[in-house]
Amino acid sequence: MKVVGLSGSKVGSKTRTAMDATLKELKENYPETEVTLIDLAEYDVQFSDGRNYWEYEGDTKYVTETIMDAEAIIIGTPIFQASIPATLKNIFDLLPERAFEGKIVSIIVTAGTSKHYLIAEQQLKPILSYMKAQIVQSYVFIEEKDFYRKEIINDDVIFRIQRLVEDTVVLTETFAKIREVKEAEYGF
Repeated sequence: MKVVGLSGSKVGSKTRTAMDATLKELKENYPETEVTLIDLAEYDVQFSDGRNYWEYEGDTKYVTETIMDAEAIIIGTPIFQASIPATLKNIFDLLPERAFEGKIVSIIVTAGTSKHYLIAEQQLKPILSYMKAQIVQSYVFIEEKDFYRKEIINDDVIFRIQRLVEDTVVLTETFAKIREVKEAEYGF
């Protein structure tokens, strides 16, 4: 199973810290998974100009093709100005409308305050739904107070990350089995 962790910002450390904890959990408990981290801070991704994703070159091509090849995607995003960052939105703009069809997508949100809790519900989930993702409904929301010196210090957050990883893997395996059964019905 190919899983991509997408850290959706070029600035800050909390989202990357959360993604590192999540992917560590994934690797430790599901060693058979092929895990790739894409931290947008480490890539020079072009702005979308309407081309097909495979027509880009360099980092943009690598990032989009890696996402398209994944069976599951764990998206980590901070909330800035009550919205998702432009770097993450640009990734969605680079991909085709049905980019997440047949893929499981789960979400981790980092924010400075609990007032941003519904941004994932109101902004991120509608985009992912439009792009045909099978969304893990319970996402992990992490506030500023849950971090200390680039570490997650809230045991409940760690438990929710563990549950998110488990739900992501179980749903990915389940949908793979459903697809196999459906394809076997065609008999060719």
